[in-house]
Amino acid sequence: MSAILAVRGLQKTFGSVVAARDINVAVPPLQTVGIIGANGAGKTTFVNMITGHLRPSKGTIVFCDRDITGRPSREITRLGIARSFQIPQIFQSLSVFENMCAATAIAHAAGGLPAQLLTPWRAPGSLRQAEAALELFRIARYRDTPAATLPQGVRKLLDIAMAVAGSPRLLLLDEPTSGITIEEKFELMDVVMSALKDRGITVLFVEHDMDIVARYADRVLAFYDGAVIADGSPAQALADPRIQELISGPQLKPATRSAGHA
Repeated sequence: MSAILAVRGLQKTFGSVVAARDINVAVPPLQTVGIIGANGAGKTTFVNMITGHLRPSKGTIVFCDRDITGRPSREITRLGIARSFQIPQIFQSLSVFENMCAATAIAHAAGGLPAQLLTPWRAPGSLRQAEAALELFRIARYRDTPAATLPQGVRKLLDIAMAVAGSPRLLLLDEPTSGITIEEKFELMDVVMSALKDRGITVLFVEHDMDIVARYADRVLAFYDGAVIADGSPAQALADPRIQELISGPQLKPATRSAGHA
């Protein structure tokens, strides 16, 4: 099966500091990849290069058989790669529904930023897609709630729903469960992963919570000192003594995967 994303010999340096070194990764369509590593290990640098927020010093990034190395982030988004940040990027003064309408209109606007700003938020197509997204991510009951007053979990779901508004083929999630209570984290991830599977989206997610990685990832990339030091199934990666020493700590009890991730 042809890879949807292929990274070859990727490197990023900042002066004498090497933030990413010789990264080689091929991700097949519909795979869910968990990215782990301590702070400063190179995870965010890797994600930033894929999404166009950083230009690689060396190497290539190929998405859907197209070389996207060093292309601007807006162009990469239009080609089908979306991103959700650790801190939700939502319009605080708008309602949940208005946020979705805005994201949908911007995602489907032709041309550059001026065209996006002038695109009607309440065009019939945007309204229908916004309503469908709220149902898919199970936040329709918050439809008219101002975004600034939302619980953290709902803010995360809204942010991810907005990132998916442009129908991406690949989505990168930055710590989707950060700031979420232990009681909420699995419920939130069940909703997110079910929605993304429904849309046929390949997922890479950065996560520090090994329970979440064990339950939802098909594959784990472990970063240390700018390099990938393990690439395998959650069971393999999280049982690796070196990964336990440098990243995860002693292995936890295996997490039972949800019905949607059997």
